[in-house]
Amino acid sequence: MLSGNCYKVKLLMQLVGISHEWIHVDILANETHTADFKRMNPNARIPVVVLDDGRFLWESNAILNYLAEGTPLLPADPYGRAKVLQWQFFEQYSHEPYIATARYINKYLGLPPERAAEYHGKQAGGHKALAVMEQHLAGHPFFVGDRVTIADISLYAYTHVAPEGGFDLSAYPHIRRWCQEFEHLPGYIAMARE
Repeated sequence: MLSGNCYKVKLLMQLVGISHEWIHVDILANETHTADFKRMNPNARIPVVVLDDGRFLWESNAILNYLAEGTPLLPADPYGRAKVLQWQFFEQYSHEPYIATARYINKYLGLPPERAAEYHGKQAGGHKALAVMEQHLAGHPFFVGDRVTIADISLYAYTHVAPEGGFDLSAYPHIRRWCQEFEHLPGYIAMARE
């Protein structure tokens, strides 16, 4: 569960009590590039869920939306669902490419000299995303409505480990408050760190 995208899925399953078998896939050992894995996800990325009927579903936020159907973590009204999607798109396009990539370069690759410029180049975009989140959380307890949704799960996964990518969260008190509240949810499970 070192991947934030995998962690999102694991966290949702824990929060809503979905029984499952978790199979670890080592991306650093290219295990996503085998023929068997590409049969499940031709894009060769984790996570992938194998449904009870044998169908496959990939892309973490699509998986969250599927698994959260009928739970309090996914609003029933169209506007609430659209707001969840809004924050999930924000997470994938304005947050994850900066914060998760900087974390990967620093934590898993050891900040090699040939990727140092890329790592440093991710900092401004990551802080911009954090500032958008901070501004929103200054006036709201969570990202959609007054309770946790899968929008929060999507954003929490990489935000709470942002310091591993060089992002100091001390300047973001509302994000820190939100993380602390999130970590006290019934069923919460921490991300595996090693």
